[in-house]
Amino acid sequence: MITPDYSLYLVTDRSLLKGWSLLDEVRKAVKGGVSMVQLREKEASSREFYELAQALQAELRELGVPLLINDRLDIALAVDADGLHLGQDDLPLPVARSLLGKEKILGLSINKREEARAGEKMGADYLGVSPVFSTPTKADAPPATGLEFLASLRQEIKIPLVAIGGINKENLKMIKETGADGAAVISALMGTSDIEGEARKLRQIWERN
Repeated sequence: MITPDYSLYLVTDRSLLKGWSLLDEVRKAVKGGVSMVQLREKEASSREFYELAQALQAELRELGVPLLINDRLDIALAVDADGLHLGQDDLPLPVARSLLGKEKILGLSINKREEARAGEKMGADYLGVSPVFSTPTKADAPPATGLEFLASLRQEIKIPLVAIGGINKENLKMIKETGADGAAVISALMGTSDIEGEARKLRQIWERN
């Protein structure tokens, strides 16, 4: 298993790419400093999702960066992805773990303290705290949790915490200051005219704080 580095975590969204190649843009983002990638495909058919995941997994394995699949355990298993990320309404985490195996990375999205406690107890490898700030990329997102909630979770939860939701160059320093292990970004990278350069700026902010 690749040792996970959650610090700069890219969640993909092809709708932001303006027709550019997802593989090309992810490759550039990794060159700029992205340390983990989650393939999120809400609209793709199973065949399309599988083929995209297979190509991306081959690319990222060469680069030594873990690929996680959003929601779809079947796709994660089919392409031997490095892990799976689940939401609260997805397959129960213990069921996913039993099928995925102990060596794979398994993450869970949480928005409430009791969800975080349950996720840690059930054996999640990390928790995605979402959304920390209001976000334009998820219309059905719950209310923003805020920085204080993230900081208070850090005092209680022992497994890694990854913040997501509205994170960009302007507020990344504040995320790091809460003690979070990483920040997941979507629109701060996807669809920008220079994804490698923007990733490098985020990496520099994270590492100097």
